[in-house]
Formats: sequence, C-alpha cells, structure tokens
Amino acid sequence: MSYRIEVTPRAQKDLKALAVRERQRVAGQIDELKTDPRPQGCRKLKGREGFYRIRVGGYRVVYLVEDELLVILIVRVGDRKDLYEIIRRL
Repeated sequence: MSYRIEVTPRAQKDLKALAVRERQRVAGQIDELKTDPRPQGCRKLKGREGFYRIRVGGYRVVYLVEDELLVILIVRVGDRKDLYEIIRRL
C-alpha cells in the first residue's frame, strides 16, 4: 500500500529556503513516508488529530496522514528551534 504525497505551497516555500544538501535529505525522508507514513521516531502532535512530525537532523517535517485517502499532506518544514512556535499556531 503506497501513499500519495502532497505538499502545501507554504511547505514548498520552506523546502526552497533550505540549503541544497539539507533539502535533499529532507526530500528523501519525505519520499520514504510513501511506504511508511508513521516511521520509527515519528511523533504525533498533541491536540492535532492526524498530524505527525519527523526529525531530519536539525529540521522537522510536519505532516497530516489521511489513511482513508492514502494521502500524506506535508504542512511545514523548518528548523526545530523555529518550527515548534509555528506548530502551536496551527
């Protein structure tokens, strides 16, 4: 069972802001979500139904899993020190 990955415009902008090497690492981890949307080490976001985050070095990827549709929506990507404040406002 393979999930389809969709990326919000805001997450696309976040990815473009990363250095090339970091962007490649993050994109590789996002691609792996297709086969395992809840990999080891992912965390469910408190108070946000269906939202998870994964760590990629010093960066975090926040995403929504829609099991019924087999879709993973990438919501935000960013440095861990900045992203947690953004998550609180989601």
